[in-house]
Amino acid sequence: MQIHFSKMHGLGNDFVVIEKITQSIDLTVENIIFLANRRFGIGCDQLLLVEPGTQADIDFVYRIFNADGNEVEQCGNGARCFARFVVDKKLINKDIISVQTKSGILKLQLQTDGEVTVNMGIPEFLPQKVPFEAKTQSSSYNLDIAGKKIKLSVVAIGNPHAIIEVDDIEKAPVETLGAEIERHQRFPNRVNAGFMQIVHKQEISLRVYERGVGETLACGSGACAAVVAGIMLKKLDNQVSVRLRGGRLKINWAGAGSAVMMTGPATSVYEGHIEI
Repeated sequence: MQIHFSKMHGLGNDFVVIEKITQSIDLTVENIIFLANRRFGIGCDQLLLVEPGTQADIDFVYRIFNADGNEVEQCGNGARCFARFVVDKKLINKDIISVQTKSGILKLQLQTDGEVTVNMGIPEFLPQKVPFEAKTQSSSYNLDIAGKKIKLSVVAIGNPHAIIEVDDIEKAPVETLGAEIERHQRFPNRVNAGFMQIVHKQEISLRVYERGVGETLACGSGACAAVVAGIMLKKLDNQVSVRLRGGRLKINWAGAGSAVMMTGPATSVYEGHIEI
């Protein structure tokens, strides 16, 4: 089976994008793991599938698979690349694109400067919705890890996120603590672990250990989750610039009951064919 693909990235968070509109493809978990492998396949953090919409008001179905082959609910950087892909491939000619994801409907809009704005939806804080094991909802929780209590915030932006505030982002134990948080028993579906340093009320630095991937150069939903958590703790304003290792995102959230808006770049790298 020969597959045509595009390699893209959003601030260094890289993707293999495959459309199932003009080509007939049936990928197994083993296929996805192979394609994501940086030595034997193409290499990516996530594989994105573009499928035709299933109803009149939905333009496309957007599916996301981590490098370990598991399908996940949301990927903000991937959503921006998705919008750029379908426009560049002339699969659509609309200002606002409606896509169905595993977690709900996303609205994507290309800006005149080439950046993409994504309506990421309304954040969820109820523990059972994240999901996270806790008796009551709170703006922060204590998590027991190796005999230590780690204070964190928990929020779902399509997928689950745990946010830990740190004093120095460069010294944060992202690889070690991130891995322990990702698979902690209180997160039944695992979790993305974000390490946030507040620079001032309108700017943060962020590193994210993504479930099924490890640390990535950027995480769009993680940036949204961190800003939402900071606003809920009354430490951030409603518009925040998020500095990630791959670049910056602009996050805007008006508060409880409102959707989170994310704006940032999406870049095409190259196209190719690969035999499976």
